[in-house]
Amino acid sequence: MHPQLPSSRVDQLGFVVPDLAHGVRQWTAALGGPKWAIYSYAPGSAGARFNYRGEPGQYAMKLALTDTVPQIELIQPIAGPSIYHDWINEHGYGLHHVGLFVPSIADVIDTYRQQGLEPAQTGAGYGVDGDGGFAYYEQQDTLGTIIEFIEVPARRIPSETL
Repeated sequence: MHPQLPSSRVDQLGFVVPDLAHGVRQWTAALGGPKWAIYSYAPGSAGARFNYRGEPGQYAMKLALTDTVPQIELIQPIAGPSIYHDWINEHGYGLHHVGLFVPSIADVIDTYRQQGLEPAQTGAGYGVDGDGGFAYYEQQDTLGTIIEFIEVPARRIPSETL
């Protein structure tokens, strides 16, 4: 069961990769040279707060985001447990989730909670101003994939280099 999605637009396709630099090279060649922003996240980094299956999350990842529409996100899991590790163990590397940008991650979580659904993994507070958030909902039984809702922070920390 899942409530109706708050948007019909797919904003992001997320892939788990074993090596971020290699993934960026492969996708750059395939897409003809998009611009990438690179970020590393771990508990407490840039004020980030993580949750995994209802408990404080200890996961870490490095990711790359394109400037394309839809956005391509490549995620290299660094530490777990996380839904990235769960997915790799069950399905291997590749397409992990479909992402939708939302104005408020808290509103999405509240709406889904009223329907009896809890996110498998969340993160919040990774923007410069402590905003930004995401919530992953496992929808493999109904939609065939994980759905991620993303509240894009108003200002991101500066991009890293690979």
